[in-house]
Amino acid sequence: MKRVGVIGGGQLAWMMGDAAKALDIELIVQTPQATDPAAAIASETILAPIDDAAATALLAEKCDVITFENEFINLEALMPLQAKGICFRPRLEVLAPLLDKYHQRCYLRDIGLPVPQFVAPERNEGLGTGDWGLGEDFSPGFPVVLKVRRHGYDGQGTFILKDRQSLEATLEKIGETPVLLEEFVPFSKELAVIAARSVDGEIVTYPVVETQQEDQVCRRVLVPADIDPGVQLQVESIAHTLLESLQAIGLFGIELFLTTNGKILVNEIAPRTHNSGHFTIDASYTSQFEMHLRSVSGLPLGNPALKCDAAVMVNLLGYEHSHSDYQEKRQKIAQIPNCHLLWYGKTESRPGRKLGHVTILLNHTPESTSTTQQLQQLAEQVESIW
Repeated sequence: MKRVGVIGGGQLAWMMGDAAKALDIELIVQTPQATDPAAAIASETILAPIDDAAATALLAEKCDVITFENEFINLEALMPLQAKGICFRPRLEVLAPLLDKYHQRCYLRDIGLPVPQFVAPERNEGLGTGDWGLGEDFSPGFPVVLKVRRHGYDGQGTFILKDRQSLEATLEKIGETPVLLEEFVPFSKELAVIAARSVDGEIVTYPVVETQQEDQVCRRVLVPADIDPGVQLQVESIAHTLLESLQAIGLFGIELFLTTNGKILVNEIAPRTHNSGHFTIDASYTSQFEMHLRSVSGLPLGNPALKCDAAVMVNLLGYEHSHSDYQEKRQKIAQIPNCHLLWYGKTESRPGRKLGHVTILLNHTPESTSTTQQLQQLAEQVESIW
């Protein structure tokens, strides 16, 4: 399949551009704004909201298969298109249990994967006054994690609440938006793994990485994670179980907790390319973007192995409201040895917005410093300039 439609035109779709060229694949993108990053690399752009099914029908006329850059879609409106024979990868039935965080939690639990304790209250009314109404199976106390069930990303819609006052304030802010309540998990590390499954059922996994978050937004990714081989095998097994259960075609980002007592819990699933996999562009033989395109277009999967000993990826996040391209800072960062900087070309900065990322490759670690320490030092060097 040489013509791939992509619903969504942000930086994740934009980063498919080089891989599409290398594979001789034509990308047609559905996105709301002509200034969205992927419009610059698409062979054609359909300017329409992500959830506009009529625009997706037009997109389908121009391509062989349709895939997704984000989850802001109207699944019910797309179902009639699939019934008419339009090819979505992943299939809509694969996405159905994943888009709502409560449904995702239930699905993971039902296929036997370890997850935090969770519950979805029937209504938000009364939660702030102590009437949890959640039954005897779930009485988390504080801190508690509250998540908006749909459309949360980059920390938006996720709240770690330390007391009843902050719970009440958050509930007042979000109104009647459906929410999920989870136990707060004391973790020693946050982990992630990128996994892909082909049309023929082949599954590959990238190295398990450690992600470091601040305000629920990923700041750094350390590759590979400093974990026991048994933990690595357990994470890989979780990825295989999930993709086989879903019979998915495409690439998935899987976020996990390693608890303080050594248990693995699945945090969230992203049915698409993922920020925790950006290191693969420069550090792996096959980037996550090429792997995803190979999967959805029916090509053999690539090699997910590292072509260096280790790497660190640092997100360049906005810290002010500005229209600057921060060229001077980017030039200083680019002078760090073995540094690869990718700037997303966005015209507006705001606090927390992902403007670009830096990947630094590591091939030799001094005996006096552990690999993890050196990766941390490199990340701090980038952040001190930024």
